[in-house]
Amino acid sequence: MKLLKGKTAIITGASRGIGKGIAKEFALNGANVAFTFSKSVELAKEFEKELTSLGVKAVAYQSDAANYNDSIELVEKIIKDFDSIDILVNNAGITRDNLLMRMQEEDFNQVIKVNLNSVFNMTKAVQKIMLKQRSGSIINMSSVVGVKGNAGQSNYAASKAGIIGFSKSIALELGSRNIRCNVIAPGFIETEMTKKLDEKIIENWRNSIPLKRGGTPADVANACIWLASDMSSYVTGQVLNIDGGLLT
Repeated sequence: MKLLKGKTAIITGASRGIGKGIAKEFALNGANVAFTFSKSVELAKEFEKELTSLGVKAVAYQSDAANYNDSIELVEKIIKDFDSIDILVNNAGITRDNLLMRMQEEDFNQVIKVNLNSVFNMTKAVQKIMLKQRSGSIINMSSVVGVKGNAGQSNYAASKAGIIGFSKSIALELGSRNIRCNVIAPGFIETEMTKKLDEKIIENWRNSIPLKRGGTPADVANACIWLASDMSSYVTGQVLNIDGGLLT
């Protein structure tokens, strides 16, 4: 049974990592996928072909979700190409980690712009379409750091905590039109980026997690599938921690 058959999803920042994992699992579950990338044109086009080979429509768009006008133009293109937008996954994000005493103003502002402003931009852009359809599922990617904070990541934590407050407000605003808005808060997820870290550091992280392993992009994607599908039709305004019990 394909839980997302016939639905169209937008996924930002999906050429690698968690976003790529979500896009692939969505396609395997029958969703048509419009995904964005910032720089890697070749990788994005390869991934577009991979998704299309799974029997769905998939298109890669080079776009900056942190830019309001880019977001509006992107959604206009997607609605012409796909006719409907049923799911939005706001996944694009960056880090500029440092202790507050060493953090530059630009490091703070850039993380807020990419991580938080992009969620506003894309949600605003799809709102009119979803209101007209009287349906939609918006899934915003936060982090356990946005729930509990983390030393050396005050900018990232602020952006991810902001996503939670924004999402709960949107759930209240749009619920009467059958538009749901929920948050995923991943913990330690092992991707291409984490493979570059020292193995001892990774092992320490794994040992601090009750399930004694890092998560995978598929772990996050499976939660997104549930929130995107009709199985969660009575769920909105919630934060789902995908963290192996880290915050338990």
